[in-house]
Amino acid sequence: MKTALISRMLLGLAAALLLTPFSRAEVLKIVVNDTIQPITEEYISRAIDEAQRRNDLAVLIEINTPGGLVQSTREIINKITNSSVPVILYVTPTGSRAGSAGIFILEAADVAAMAPGTNAGAAHPVLIGPLAPKVDDEMKRKMENDTAALMRSVASRRGRNVEVAVSAVLESKSFTEQEALSQHLIDYVASSEADLFRQMENKTFKRFNGQEVSLKISGQPVTPFGMTLKERILGYLMDPNISFILLAIGALALYAEFNHPGAVVPGTVGVVFVLIAAFALNLLPTRFAALVLILGAFALFAAEAKFASHGVLTVGGIALLTLGGLLLVDSPIPEMRVHLLTALAVSIPLGLITAFLMSIALKARRNKMVSGAQGLVGETGIAETALSPRGKIFVHGELWDAISSSNVAAGQSVVVRRVNGLLLQVEPLAVMRPASALAVP
Repeated sequence: MKTALISRMLLGLAAALLLTPFSRAEVLKIVVNDTIQPITEEYISRAIDEAQRRNDLAVLIEINTPGGLVQSTREIINKITNSSVPVILYVTPTGSRAGSAGIFILEAADVAAMAPGTNAGAAHPVLIGPLAPKVDDEMKRKMENDTAALMRSVASRRGRNVEVAVSAVLESKSFTEQEALSQHLIDYVASSEADLFRQMENKTFKRFNGQEVSLKISGQPVTPFGMTLKERILGYLMDPNISFILLAIGALALYAEFNHPGAVVPGTVGVVFVLIAAFALNLLPTRFAALVLILGAFALFAAEAKFASHGVLTVGGIALLTLGGLLLVDSPIPEMRVHLLTALAVSIPLGLITAFLMSIALKARRNKMVSGAQGLVGETGIAETALSPRGKIFVHGELWDAISSSNVAAGQSVVVRRVNGLLLQVEPLAVMRPASALAVP
């Protein structure tokens, strides 16, 4: 009995050891050098989940961001504040910033640190685009108060300076690393990752649930945690400039396919590019009215093929395509909008290419056909037999049946006036005597 009991206890202990997460005594590190958007949110969330699964000591987020979308910021804050693993946010390297949405994430972290020569702040909510002028003062106050409440919530629970933190929202204030440290917006100014860990050694900090804890991470291994291939691709596509370029090239390829049915390659490229652009724009705050402007631009390019407007329709298309690109993404920060240079760099070449192709098409319409039976009209040939009025002539290296309006002797030159099936209607070509032959001896 005792032996069986001991065996069961040993088995239970072994099972407990296997099921208990093993502390790896590591710090999981991620680097965010981008705007705050859905892919950034996915990356940070996945890293925190992995750190919790591995029972790591902490998650280190090195950040450099101009800001981003409010909804993604809220999701990241929610993930950080609910993490069982402490999250350290470090604004680095020198010259980096935690702008706009970045300061919210900075204040939400368990430990907030900045490198020398960095800054954080300017988090006032911004509404741009066609709806901006229609928002009254009351609605603006609601937006400001809602954003300020978010800042008060995270700053107060972390024991940081709520009043100064809120001023970054309501007064668009920005702070250097020393200003942030002296006003208790951050916990440390560190020149390097090792310096930060050394300063943190055995220092307590306040978690979001109010618990005071400390970390011993100086000298502990730091494990980089990178983006997946999917996240890297989507992060690249989340650049509105890339999405606009893909959309414009895809639309041009489809336009070429419609004008040359059966080409296949332009149609395939167009469908792929447009779908990829649509997927990326679905994750961004896209204005659908801007898509209408872009479609209108290609409609004007197509109209240029039907009507000889001497470039007026092409210029209108370029203007619409540029405006559509600039208004395509409605973001509070310039880094998440299509740049003017990109819009012009896409619109002007597309317009010029379209105008060039259309000019070639118009010239082809005006020129006489030079191939096939119709290409014989106006050509000269030699009567192989007498035409009285029917016979054979030699033209374009071939013998043709011909009929003449008057008798033609064999060997006389004729000109083709009409093609009627395989029968050519010709006229004798008047032979001019040389001037010398007309001179009086």
